[in-house]
Amino acid sequence: MFTLSELWSGGERQGSYKLLKPWWEVFMDYLLVLMLMVSILAGTLQLSRDGVVCVPVHSSSINYSSPLELVSDSVFRSTPEPPKIPLKGRRTNLDFQQYIYISQVCYHEALPWYSRFLPYVTLLHTLVLLASGCFWFHFPLTSARIEHFLSLLAKCCESPWTTRALSLTAKLDTRFSETEQAVQAKVQVTPSYKMPKSSLDSGTDSPLLAGTDSVSTTTQPSPCPSTLSHCSTLSAMSLTEPVMPVQVVPDTSRQGATLDRSDREQARALFERVRRFRAHCESSDVIYKMYTAQTVFKVLKFILIVSYTTPLLGSISFSHICHPRSSALTGYSVFQCSHSLSSVLRKLMQAYVLLLFLFGLLGIYALSWIFHKSLRQYSFQSLREKGSMLDVPDLHNDLAFLLHMADQYDPLLAQRLSVFLSPVSETRLLEESLERRWGADRLRSMITSDQQGRSLLQLVALPRLPAALFTFSQLEVLKLELIGDAKLTAQISNMTALKEMHLYHCTASVEPAALQHLQEHLETLHLTFTQAAEIPVWVYSLRGLQELHLTGRLSNEGGMGRGWALCSLRQLRHLRILVLRGMLQKVPGELSELAGSLLKLEIYNEGTRLLVLTGLRRLTGLAEVQLQGCQLERLPSALLALSGLRSLDLQHNSLRTLEELLGLQHLRRLSCLRLAHNRVLALPAIVGVLRSLELLDLAHNQLQNLPLALFTLHKLRRLLLAGNLLEELPAEIGALKLLSELDLSANRLERLPKELFESCVELRNLNVANNSLGSLPTGFGGLTQLSRLDVRGNSLEELSVELGCCFGLRGGGLLVENWLLHTLPRQVRDMLQQPSSCPSSEPPSRPNSDCFPTFSAAQWSFHSALESQI
Repeated sequence: MFTLSELWSGGERQGSYKLLKPWWEVFMDYLLVLMLMVSILAGTLQLSRDGVVCVPVHSSSINYSSPLELVSDSVFRSTPEPPKIPLKGRRTNLDFQQYIYISQVCYHEALPWYSRFLPYVTLLHTLVLLASGCFWFHFPLTSARIEHFLSLLAKCCESPWTTRALSLTAKLDTRFSETEQAVQAKVQVTPSYKMPKSSLDSGTDSPLLAGTDSVSTTTQPSPCPSTLSHCSTLSAMSLTEPVMPVQVVPDTSRQGATLDRSDREQARALFERVRRFRAHCESSDVIYKMYTAQTVFKVLKFILIVSYTTPLLGSISFSHICHPRSSALTGYSVFQCSHSLSSVLRKLMQAYVLLLFLFGLLGIYALSWIFHKSLRQYSFQSLREKGSMLDVPDLHNDLAFLLHMADQYDPLLAQRLSVFLSPVSETRLLEESLERRWGADRLRSMITSDQQGRSLLQLVALPRLPAALFTFSQLEVLKLELIGDAKLTAQISNMTALKEMHLYHCTASVEPAALQHLQEHLETLHLTFTQAAEIPVWVYSLRGLQELHLTGRLSNEGGMGRGWALCSLRQLRHLRILVLRGMLQKVPGELSELAGSLLKLEIYNEGTRLLVLTGLRRLTGLAEVQLQGCQLERLPSALLALSGLRSLDLQHNSLRTLEELLGLQHLRRLSCLRLAHNRVLALPAIVGVLRSLELLDLAHNQLQNLPLALFTLHKLRRLLLAGNLLEELPAEIGALKLLSELDLSANRLERLPKELFESCVELRNLNVANNSLGSLPTGFGGLTQLSRLDVRGNSLEELSVELGCCFGLRGGGLLVENWLLHTLPRQVRDMLQQPSSCPSSEPPSRPNSDCFPTFSAAQWSFHSALESQI
């Protein structure tokens, strides 16, 4: 139920709801108030003074044709000429109570219903019209949106950022209007060159060029300009030829009037609230439909009231004939009655009908306004014509309708709301926030060094790049992760030392001047993305790029797709290294366009089967190929065409047999072969044809023995056989004179051949941990180059004294259990515990407490090794 104060919206929340009341609604409210007052006045008069006065009618007094014929009002009016003979009244013989009775009976029987109830009916209609006028403010589906909109509008008007954005844009508009005057003066001096026409007229230029072809000499700043007008003026000037470049002096007053942190956070929250409210309101048009329905209802109500009220006004009369059927009580059957308030009621109802007619005209005008204008579309065209707010999007449905209603109150309200609809305004706010929170000092404190000693800066989860970033001229590596808007401006040209860049799920855009700088200086680029369509287009134009890493889904669902536009890589003429981490199903044939420059190709396929490798045949210049996680079961035949191949890495696949090794004998430069983490059961004897091998990695397979042909590879320097099922190491291992690293850990060896220690004098790293060795053979004294020996996890009972001759093991080179170390003589143990003469990494520090025993650095390393083994 609505209370009287709720029915009249002027009495409740007038300060907020009045923003959505157009002028006709205001007039209609006042008309309803007047109609309500007329109805109440008429009703009050009827309640207090209404009644009829009746007198009996003698049959001989007045001749009337029928009992129902009404006596003329002229009988009771004064005659034109006074009678010459004074008349005497007719005696009725009725007392006062009989008159009262007759008057009451005739009031209900002779008086028409509209003379008795018309004021009350009009009061009821007026209340219904009042309720319908503010119904959209109280309807559940619309009231919440309206209140939310009014609160957002109030916050937008009160926000310090609104005032600051408008003032900054007004300054920019004023400054660049003077620039436009100078440009126009220049064009007038040289008439052979013409300015381009506005895109708003032609539709062919960029929409950012609106307003640049004005011929006026002065440009008035917009009451609510946008920061994009700055960019639009620059765009117009850049397309004008020949025009001298204009130097723009930065606004030094900007730093002095920055907002505090709380104001910035409130403004950012307000941007988000406006964005969500826009998405919510633009999804439906329930407010528009409700307002249209209530306006149609008011017009129909007006037509209904006028249709039956106007004819009844002429029927309100002063005199009435009454037949009360009370002749037995009074002796008379016909009475002449007069309604004393008839003339007053007639005038009041005429005034009511007049007010109602004006109300209906306003309602009809409102309907014509609703159906004539497109109220579900709102465009900021007026701001665009003034050269401001070029980036504010058009609005739809309920939000558009609410702004149309607010424009009827004050058009400046929409302009203030447009500040929080403008992406440029939000960008400027983020820039100010970043400038305050991410200044040069803070960024400088975050610079570290990578493994190569280069200066590195990593930025994570920022809305955009801080301006201070582009001032670091000595920065070499830049890592950007989860940056909302990673825009590389022309200021990146200050970063002359930048050689490597990482973009991890960043939407990066590059200005033309910045792209030119990256083409000349950037050497390494790492890109991590979800879909191939996220790869920026400018990446394929980095002609100076030497190393490219792409991590993400590189193929389409269910196909062999080229979703990442590999055909564009033809511009990368200096690319040397290409690393692909994704789920490829084939090696793209478009890589052949890089055959003249590409030297290293790495594919990490994350367990997805690589079905087609024919694209490798055309990359004849490849020196290194790495195919990991590709579910390969045999050696690809496409590798035979790579005559210049030096390194082949097929780790983490499903290789079971290596019979195709015979085909690799044509690769005379192949020096590195990595086949670790596969399912190889046996190593064929044809491995001996790979005469140029220097590194062979067969770790973590299922080898049970080694062919003797393996030991004919006299150039072999590194042999990695960890994680297999080897039970015996052949004595022919001594033929590998140049062997410097041997890894036999996690096998089943029970002894080591003495030829290993007598012939492999170049051995520097020997790992026999986690085997079943019962003792170490003699001959350790000949391994003068040995610098690392790991014998942990075996069945040794003592160590050989000859370890004292291996001076390279000093300083932690011997990895063994602590208790087993004490089986050596004290002199040998002390020698091994001496720090190494060559620089080495600092040993683990021990707790600084007197309760711990004092150990040397070597003993602490032994303890650490023992703890890791446990």
